[in-house]
Amino acid sequence: MGKIGYARVSTTDQDLSLQLAALSAAGCGVIRSEKITGSTVAGRAELRTVLDFIGKGDTLVVTRIDRLARSLGDLQDIVRELKAKGASLVATEQPIDTSTAAGKAFLDMLGVFAEFETNLRRERQMEGIAKAKAAGVYKGGRTRIAADEVRRLAGEGMGPSAIARQLGIGRASVYRLLSPGKVVSQDDRRPLDVPL
Repeated sequence: MGKIGYARVSTTDQDLSLQLAALSAAGCGVIRSEKITGSTVAGRAELRTVLDFIGKGDTLVVTRIDRLARSLGDLQDIVRELKAKGASLVATEQPIDTSTAAGKAFLDMLGVFAEFETNLRRERQMEGIAKAKAAGVYKGGRTRIAADEVRRLAGEGMGPSAIARQLGIGRASVYRLLSPGKVVSQDDRRPLDVPL
């Protein structure tokens, strides 16, 4: 029966020292840490190692649950995996101890609020993008060119300039799609509105 600590920060310029000190003070014999975003469990090798290694009677110790998971779904998956192995979860800075009924209830409430905060942040971001688009400031990502549509319009006899205007893309893109692998110099191009 042992305590295994897990510490995480989101970016490489953030410092793990406070978390590591708190986990040592909590009596963790083993502490794993990583610098990686925590929105999902995927890609977090150190956390995966802890979850694979932890066994019956062990306790996973974190400073706060947001160091462990940012979504309620991921948090519940981790807690279920710990429970299936006979292990528990404790947070040093929050009244969380999944070996007690009160600790489990508090964990569920914190998980709901953490996910709510993430969703609010996403909504604010989308509102900001919509406002920027309305003001003409935000143009979005690169336009994806529908190659099939370019070829279809060319097949109907439409010229490169007309295709480019209709699809809102550059004429050079039309030429590239209609002549894959061939570099077309300015001198080699057909007159602008002559169908291909």
